[in-house]
Amino acid sequence: MGSLERKGEYFEKLQKLLAKYDKILLVTADNVGSNHMQRIRKAVRGRAELLMGKNTMIRKAMRAYLETKPQLESIIPHIRENVGLVFTNGDLSEVRTLLEGLRVGAPAKVGSIAPSDVIIVKGDTGLEPTQTAFLQALNIATKINKGQIQIINDKQVITKGEKVGSSEATLLQKLAIFPFSYGLTVTFVYDDGFAYEPSILELSDSKILDEFAAGVKNVACVSLAIGFPTLASVPHSLANAYKNLLSIALATKYTFERAKELKELLENPEALAAAQRAAAAAPAAASAAAPAAAAAAPEEKEEKEESDEDMGFGLFD
Repeated sequence: MGSLERKGEYFEKLQKLLAKYDKILLVTADNVGSNHMQRIRKAVRGRAELLMGKNTMIRKAMRAYLETKPQLESIIPHIRENVGLVFTNGDLSEVRTLLEGLRVGAPAKVGSIAPSDVIIVKGDTGLEPTQTAFLQALNIATKINKGQIQIINDKQVITKGEKVGSSEATLLQKLAIFPFSYGLTVTFVYDDGFAYEPSILELSDSKILDEFAAGVKNVACVSLAIGFPTLASVPHSLANAYKNLLSIALATKYTFERAKELKELLENPEALAAAQRAAAAAPAAASAAAPAAAAAAPEEKEEKEESDEDMGFGLFD
């Protein structure tokens, strides 16, 4: 098959995926080997489809499809570096979580750019005392404990964004530490015409509701402070007005239906105390009734079984 035919097949496949799916995760595939990629494809099968390719081909195929889906134009500027496309119609957060779970540990390679800081935790290393000079050359404080080297304090040996040195890589190899993990990393999200950063996927429904509730509370506070009524502040204004009416009714002879009962309780302390005792006893009575109901259930079952035997169902036992 010639190069032109392969490009034609790739274009056709990509445009079919663009037509079939409304959600796309843009991912980077740095340091992901072919075997690792095959495992990822197998793991996401049935929930998503993964397509890799040259950036120029992806951009060209998408531009050719803009007449059908013009909203795809928001993705094109983000097709850069070692990028891939994960297509799905399912929950984007779940697919992203699945991809993150497929990352594999990897050793620190000399000359590679560290994706994160690496800190060696204090404690026993399992190394023989003859390795002490090697650790001291890296400014790592050590002592000998039970025939092995022990690191006294936590030590950062690699800094994020910097190249991994030969000594640091050798040390991590000796300690059998695989500090980095590699896999598909989501860099951008397209959701049926909307494009946003992957951090948005971390927002759960409960977190959104909490933020919304906090916003409503702030609006209500501002409205009450400046005396400007809003939908958020009206319930509080009504509650405050009701409290003021109750205060006036209790301080004067003026009364109304809701205040009458409260006035009677305050004028009769014994009735108020009895009402308080009844309110306190209600939860205890409810909790005591539950075991009694549970104990009564087996008795009813036994009575039913006895009645079955009386009807003759036990004659052939």
